[in-house]
Amino acid sequence: MKRIGVLALQGAFIEHVHALNKLGAETFEIRQKADLKKGPIDGLVLPGGESTVMGKLLRELDLFDDLKKLIQNGLPVFGTCAGLILLAKSISNDDDSYFGTMDIVARRNAYGRQLGSFRTEADFKGIGRIEMTFIRAPFIESAGKEVDVLSVVDGKIVAARQGNQLAIAFHPELTSDLSVHKYFLEKIVK
Repeated sequence: MKRIGVLALQGAFIEHVHALNKLGAETFEIRQKADLKKGPIDGLVLPGGESTVMGKLLRELDLFDDLKKLIQNGLPVFGTCAGLILLAKSISNDDDSYFGTMDIVARRNAYGRQLGSFRTEADFKGIGRIEMTFIRAPFIESAGKEVDVLSVVDGKIVAARQGNQLAIAFHPELTSDLSVHKYFLEKIVK
């Protein structure tokens, strides 16, 4: 059984826990440094929420360096929305960056504020056509040579993979379709 840690500082983390549990994964919430020492970890989920708040809390709780090191050392990671921003090497409309472990340039709140939120269906490489929910979402402006683009909506990259890292701009945890979580468990975590 795969054991997945879900960052639970803020944002839509509980929905990821439920989706992963339905697929048979064991999950645990990461709220403090001690949570990282509660047994083995096979993968990490960085949920949607407020990336600036998450970044601040990661540093205040002394989790930032430990999680970055785990990702750099190959821990499979799945970042959705704000999680994509945490993984991005740079953010085009922000001077800050966070983990910077994935060779992508993200654009924060790329579709506008809350009123710019929307749902659509699009193809996701390796899965097929899926429903996508975008809430104050980023997108990927550019991706490095090692990055595999998995989905594009209206000419904008909304899902990509680089080695052990999966970053998506939408919220698969807010639909009943478990295919993206299954992709993470089967293709990234293995």
